[in-house]
Amino acid sequence: MLHSQNRAQKKGFTLVELLIVIGIIVILLSVVLLAVDPAKRLKQSRDSVRRQDVSDILEAIITYETDNSGSIPSGIDSTSGTYQILGTGGSTGCAASSCTNVTTLSSGACLDISSSLVPTYFASVPMDPLSGSAANTLYAVDKNSAGRIIVAACVPEVASSISLQR
Repeated sequence: MLHSQNRAQKKGFTLVELLIVIGIIVILLSVVLLAVDPAKRLKQSRDSVRRQDVSDILEAIITYETDNSGSIPSGIDSTSGTYQILGTGGSTGCAASSCTNVTTLSSGACLDISSSLVPTYFASVPMDPLSGSAANTLYAVDKNSAGRIIVAACVPEVASSISLQR
């Protein structure tokens, strides 16, 4: 009889029941977030890849500079505010119209830094996840008047700009 009275007095949920309910809520919330606007989520995902690529390119250039007594990869000009699009496309492969996020480009010529950085600093030069190619990666680099290297993504989708400098 005492046993049945103890059961009657205990009201509430067990820890296992609470964890199951929380797990179900998390799963449902994930499904709803994906169903609400999958295109926006994909754009945000690609911008995350762009942020990581910009960071990787900048880190490779800085590491190259450290390993080579302050010399940066050949071809990066020192004209402040004038970006160069990375790629193997040669003299006509990187049109200014392909890099909408960067205001000033040095020319239509691509800057091929792969000979300096591949394979020592990364396996291949990163390319924009949506429409980048080896010929035109849709990433740009600049060396400003203070000697800082700036790397930018040419076509971010959600963010207004994606760039890093060191």
